[in-house]
Amino acid sequence: MGMMEEESSNSNIEGGASLPSSGSDAKKRRVTYFYEPTIGDYYYGQGHPMKPHRIRMAHNLIVHYSLHRRMEINRPFLASPNDIRRFHSDDYVHFLSSVSPETLADTTFSRQLKRFNVGEDCPVFDGLFDFCQASAGGSIGAAVKLNRGDADIAINWAGGLHHAKKSEASGFCYVNDIVLGILELLKVHRRVLYVDIDVHHGDGVEEAFYTTDRVMTVSFHKFGDFFPGTGHIKDIGVGSGKNYAVNVPLNDGMDDENFRGLFRSVIHKVMEVYQPEAVVLQCGADSLSGDRLGCFNLSVKGHADCLRFLRSFNVPLMVLGGGGYTIRNVARCWCYETAVAVGVEPDNKLPYNEYYEYFGPDYTLYVDPSNMENLNTPKDMEKIRITLLEQISRLPHAPSVPFQTTPPTLEIPEEVEEDMDRRPKLRKWDGEDYDSDPDEGEKANSKFSSVTAHMRDIADDMEEEKPGVHPSSCC
Repeated sequence: MGMMEEESSNSNIEGGASLPSSGSDAKKRRVTYFYEPTIGDYYYGQGHPMKPHRIRMAHNLIVHYSLHRRMEINRPFLASPNDIRRFHSDDYVHFLSSVSPETLADTTFSRQLKRFNVGEDCPVFDGLFDFCQASAGGSIGAAVKLNRGDADIAINWAGGLHHAKKSEASGFCYVNDIVLGILELLKVHRRVLYVDIDVHHGDGVEEAFYTTDRVMTVSFHKFGDFFPGTGHIKDIGVGSGKNYAVNVPLNDGMDDENFRGLFRSVIHKVMEVYQPEAVVLQCGADSLSGDRLGCFNLSVKGHADCLRFLRSFNVPLMVLGGGGYTIRNVARCWCYETAVAVGVEPDNKLPYNEYYEYFGPDYTLYVDPSNMENLNTPKDMEKIRITLLEQISRLPHAPSVPFQTTPPTLEIPEEVEEDMDRRPKLRKWDGEDYDSDPDEGEKANSKFSSVTAHMRDIADDMEEEKPGVHPSSCC
């Protein structure tokens, strides 16, 4: 499925009109998109805030807005245990690939749960390692596409699981697909910039690259009595990585205007000084207004402005998912950000789709901010801005990092491009009609024993999704 020719600002596509072809961001981008059709079948358990089903909902909107016609669509390969061991420890990978709800009764596994931080927040569920392989495979595959020069932007909404550590799960994350993707990018690119706009600090990625200048990490997050409790503005990296970790600690109620001003000021300076050869953007949607675990007040357009700004630099860009627990808003956000990536402005009125009832009563794409109080004062924001710009100014201009003999880039199976225009028949799932995606495989409950509870849990979210507090929170 090739890319469509860029259209004039007055032309229309099904579901949206092109952005005006003017300004520094007018250039058409080649976008590749990774989607595993079974990703929405994975289920963390009843009542758990993390719902991979949101990725299927986002994909469904993307298809109904016809955005798939402007991208190359790929089904990711499943990352092998050896691929995952490029960052994670052998014993941890062995545990993840072996544990299941059935083996938990085995004392060998039950003793390891605490060691690897697997339990309430990071439960063992059916297909756990398959889920990790799909998420990581999409991010590694996205990096390979960028390395080969086959795409300008590569999207994997199933990625962005930024809390996972080398030898333990954390914050609903088991395998750090971001670190694996960045390691692949470093085979070709001397400097990689990682930007995180999830409401939670991107601790796992920062920790992985805390001592190197090959990767600069910039995280905008809620700081204080909030998971994971890291990301102080004074945490700047050590050794060769000193000043290459940038932390932007924020308070509740962060709004579009303040976020945009701070984001653009910091990132513009980073791009000017660091001059990355590739950028990875984690688009955790729990920083949206009304998230069940978040406490910011960003609109969908305010959130997407970060992607729009980074896109304007025309540097190879990987776009990943992350947190997000009011699932109808996650779907809206990642659909709109896909539109920003391909360069179209979709209609606010949602096209009819299989999850249409989720989006009532307004049935619109955008999420507007609420009237919650912004606890980020102008004085605090200015102090943060000055502190960070001073830190970035201490960096050498476009640092000449050591670049050893480049290892061979990862050989992955040739992708068979998915035909999203082939529409299968409706099928039944727990009493609700929905349109499945091509090549989705066998019915979910043939593989996942808890599918009925899964859909009941999703239905509960349709009834009422309110901001709340999880015992520890996450992603």
